[in-house]
Formats: sequence, C-alpha cells, structure tokens
Amino acid sequence: MKTILYTTDYSKNSVAALKYAKSLAEKLNYRLVVCHVFDFPTILGSASLSERFPDLESDAFKTHRTKLEKFCQEHLGEDWKAANVQLHPVEHKSVVKGILSTAAEWHAQMMVVGIKGESALREIVMGFTTKNLIEKAPCPILAIPADASLLPLQTLVYATDFEEEDVYAIRKLTELANAFSAEIKVVHIITEDEYEGETQMEWFKEMLEEKVNYGKIEFKLLFAGDIFESLRVYLGDVNADMVVMLEREHRGIFNKWFHRDLVKKMESYGRVPLLSFREGNHQRFSFSAV
Repeated sequence: MKTILYTTDYSKNSVAALKYAKSLAEKLNYRLVVCHVFDFPTILGSASLSERFPDLESDAFKTHRTKLEKFCQEHLGEDWKAANVQLHPVEHKSVVKGILSTAAEWHAQMMVVGIKGESALREIVMGFTTKNLIEKAPCPILAIPADASLLPLQTLVYATDFEEEDVYAIRKLTELANAFSAEIKVVHIITEDEYEGETQMEWFKEMLEEKVNYGKIEFKLLFAGDIFESLRVYLGDVNADMVVMLEREHRGIFNKWFHRDLVKKMESYGRVPLLSFREGNHQRFSFSAV
C-alpha cells in the first residue's frame, strides 16, 4: 500500500497538516504514517546512564508513541484508529535524517509537514527542516500552513519555467488532480528582460499536450517585475488550493526567474499549501492509488 508520511513536532501549528494528511490519505486510499523524531541521548543525559538503565531507551519510544496517540486522538477524533494510520516514533540526532530514513523505510509517495512551529525558535527550526527536506527528500514535500483549508482540491497552480522537467512534474501532478477533478493552472511570469514569453508558452503547451493527457489544464502568462508578489496576487485571484513548484538542481536555458530561493520564499510565506517536487526524483513514484 502506498504511503503518506506526516511529521510532527507536537506543535499547534502542525495540527492543520495532520488533518490535511489524513484527508488526503483517505481520498487516495493511502496509508498514513505519523512520525516524530526525537534525540534519545538528550533524554538520557549521558551514555553511562543508558548503560545503567537499559530500559530507558524502550521507555522513550513508548513515551513518544503515547504522545503520538494522544495527538492523533485529540485532533482526529476517537475514530482515528479505524483509519489506516500508523504511528512511528524515530530516534535520531538529526531531524532531517530521521525523517528521510523513515520515508525510505515506508517508501513514502509524499511527505506532509507544517510550515510554522509553536514558538519563534520552533519556527526557525521547522522552517530549516522543511527547506532541507525540499532539497533532499526522495518524494514530494507538501508544506501546510497552520490556517490552511481542508480538501477538496479544486485549483492547483503550477509555476513553470518552460523546461522539459516541468512536463514530467505536471504529468505526475495530473494523477493527484484527477482524484479531485481539480483544474491545473500552469502559470509563467514574464520579467522585464524576457521578450519571448508567448513563444515559449506555445512551445511548452505543444510539448505538454504530447506527453500529458488531462483535460483540465489552463495556461497563463503574467507580466510583472516582482515575481514573488505577482505570483502571490495570482494565487489569491484564482483562489488557489495549492501551489506547485519544481526544486531545480541546475539552471537551464529558460531558468531566468525560477530558482530555489523562490521555493523557499513561498514556503516561508505560508498562506497556500506548497507542493514541492525535486528535479530528478519525480519519475520514481505515482500518486495513483494502484
């Protein structure tokens, strides 16, 4: 069975992400793995203490499993156990490595995280964690703001830079969109130093139509100097339920405005759920339930 991996720091601002992940898993008929990464040596205080009290490690896992149970029950209701939800506390000194190892263990199709933490410190840590996951994860990362609306998805906005990699990412995105009969709006923002946006758009549309069979795709060119602000306004204008971006590992011939800083800026903005594909790994998975 395919898996959505949700990670939590138990903060209030990760609750929306939990509800979102459960709703998405139910719609796609996926397993939901609820994970928390903790640092066991920090709990013990010293290695010698671990040797003197060997049961402490087992107790630490039990403690966090209990905390995960309470977290799910409080925010998903009494029937959360009836759903296909698995609890997975993980001990690791690195939160990012702990999450990545869990994603590999469960062969996750997607990871869902909350964007902001409970305090200023947690906000910094959670933001850092999310950014590192976007760069390193073997599957897409879905970052959910604390005030995000729940499903269904109706409008997905894909920010394109007119590269072939975008076509493959959009093809995968149609699998998710199809489950909700959602519309995909493919948008490109033309900057002052870009003069061939319309020509590139036609070229990209033709390439996409050859490789993607989905009837609810719309294309839009935006003319603006401030890329981030224009995209932010557009998301509001179309009442976007999700913005989708491709995290690139190189700068291609058309890569004049879209780069990893924009992905990070959108993640930090945190008003609309952000689904981030990473270049090179989006062909390894499928959103389809079968």
